[in-house]
Amino acid sequence: MSTSHPLVTRIAFAASDRPEAQEARDQLAARYGEAGEDAAQVIVALGGDGFMLEMLHRHMASGTPIYGMNRGSVGFLMNEYSEDGLLERISAAERADIHPLRMVAVDIHGEAHLALAINEVSLLRQTRQTAKLRISIDGKVRLNELSCDGALVATPAGSTAYNLSAHGPIIPLDAKVLALTPISAFRPRRWRGALLAHTARVTFEILEGDKRSVSAVADNFEVRDVVEVQIAEDRDVSMTMLFDAGRSLEERMLAEQFSV
Repeated sequence: MSTSHPLVTRIAFAASDRPEAQEARDQLAARYGEAGEDAAQVIVALGGDGFMLEMLHRHMASGTPIYGMNRGSVGFLMNEYSEDGLLERISAAERADIHPLRMVAVDIHGEAHLALAINEVSLLRQTRQTAKLRISIDGKVRLNELSCDGALVATPAGSTAYNLSAHGPIIPLDAKVLALTPISAFRPRRWRGALLAHTARVTFEILEGDKRSVSAVADNFEVRDVVEVQIAEDRDVSMTMLFDAGRSLEERMLAEQFSV
């Protein structure tokens, strides 16, 4: 972790469609002025965690740092909202640099769909029947058949989201590992997933896909009726979130492991 830009003068404000977020955007822009998103040194995102992910995707190519303030329902990735001292807070903020997962999903028609995921890539059954998945790591089959509702691969930044709800592990940001987590595994029932090196290439093959159809979802991008999904971390893409001093993403993730 390190401090962000020491002299921030050009800020852009972006808000979700929630009324409280729109109101906050207008008030902050009137108080601090506003640059366009293309010219801004920092973008202030006003909303919840879903809106933060939306903004990270929107500015993935530019790499402009995103400083979030919570004007939504869930704010794990957001700072507390306050109109006061914004420039000072941003200048003293700590960085969290993250890399997405790159998903290549091939559907039943042979078409390949590419998408990037900041949190996770998840495979989910589409019907009443359980999905059957074969899992390979770096080209070697590690689990010949997993009967389940689905499975996911999560980044460290996304390990506290869907992955945690599926009883996957919370991963420190600097651990350089990915979580492979089953969703309601039926057979083998006791398999709880795996921790993989961040360089690992994960391949899911969908077994009996004609009657046990499966979808693949990279954050909010869904591909239906997939037959194979390949997932790997993309180190060529980097995004930066900013957090108030003493409330870094690393600290939040550590505290989450001791929450009761």
